[in-house]
Amino acid sequence: MEKRVVVTGLGEVTPLGNDVKTTWENMKKGVNGIDKVTKFDASGYKCTLAGEVRGFDASLYMPKGELRKTDLYTQYAVAAATQAYEDSGMSAESIAPERFGVYIGSGIGGINTLVTEHTKFLEKGPTRVSPFFVPMMISNIASGTVAIKYNAQGPNIGIVTACATSTNSIGEAYRAIRHGYADAMLAGGSEAAVDPLCFAGFISCQALSQATDKDRASIPFDKERGGFVMGEGGAVVMLEEYEHARARGAKIYAEVVGYGCTNDAYHMTAPNPEAVASGRAIELAAKEGGVVAGGGLYINAHGTGTPLNDKTETRAIKRAFGEDAYKLHVSSTKSMTGHMLGAAGAVEAIASILALAEGVIPPTVNYRVKDEDCDLDITPNEAVEAALTFALSTSLGFGGHNGCLAFKKI
Repeated sequence: MEKRVVVTGLGEVTPLGNDVKTTWENMKKGVNGIDKVTKFDASGYKCTLAGEVRGFDASLYMPKGELRKTDLYTQYAVAAATQAYEDSGMSAESIAPERFGVYIGSGIGGINTLVTEHTKFLEKGPTRVSPFFVPMMISNIASGTVAIKYNAQGPNIGIVTACATSTNSIGEAYRAIRHGYADAMLAGGSEAAVDPLCFAGFISCQALSQATDKDRASIPFDKERGGFVMGEGGAVVMLEEYEHARARGAKIYAEVVGYGCTNDAYHMTAPNPEAVASGRAIELAAKEGGVVAGGGLYINAHGTGTPLNDKTETRAIKRAFGEDAYKLHVSSTKSMTGHMLGAAGAVEAIASILALAEGVIPPTVNYRVKDEDCDLDITPNEAVEAALTFALSTSLGFGGHNGCLAFKKI
């Protein structure tokens, strides 16, 4: 028998704040978290803006002695997971270790560690490379570290599907609970790739916005969009089997009711402009969740601000909902956070969950110029109140990965 799955805890570290409350309040206000890069000297780069996490103190979540053994991406993940765990009211006494799992992924992993240790290797030789180099760098170590912290001996996978990573992490965690493999899962993603090498790579593949005005850099669905702005941070949700959550008196934010996962099988970096597979991911999540199109549905779009992505995603939504697509509330919160890569889907899932809970659609900020190819209601510039029943969160990643999560108000 398939189980019901609910969300009982939320945690995040983003360019809009180092916790859920601060991030969400800033989203509703339309605060732009994008500014000049401060983590390195970007003056010689074609792109100089990013969505950086500011004022983050990892020692609030990890012993200081452990910090030198962990990459920043893992620190973001542990912070977000700690917030979600504590928010859920979970305790070691309320769940069997073998029934508690962790699916936390990263699109890139410990790139800061890789660059630091490679430089050390070139300048000082192989004997000076840190013994922690490999475990700090690998993309599964955030998931493993969180499992160790909470003695979560159940399913544990570090999913890597580029920009769809944390959407897939939450979706696969939902399936693990739904089909009886776990009673609770911490699921999400983390990324700390505001780094000179990553910037150079994304610039070379012509993915980043070269705008110098922070208010015209990350502009999803705007006709003048020219690329995404890199962001960083981590986001994790606590998913729980409904009866398990109810038995311990947990608060419930929303129910997870559907998940779609497909691949374009088309191109290494570009989405299929026909939106066949991306549209089907939305259809699969909506069908499984019994999602009804109309004014009671909000879609947090992937909305990166690249010319092809936004046009393709608009087509995908239309493929899924036909003419009813024009009745939906849509927005891209990447207009405020930038593109947080492997963490993006989980941040946007949290925005979708809170939009449902509060009846508020966060805006697509700094929108000015209408694009006839992106003609849905994208909630321009200001938040809108709406009575919502369902929310969808979509992600499209390099490699053709598509993911969509469906949530229902409870």
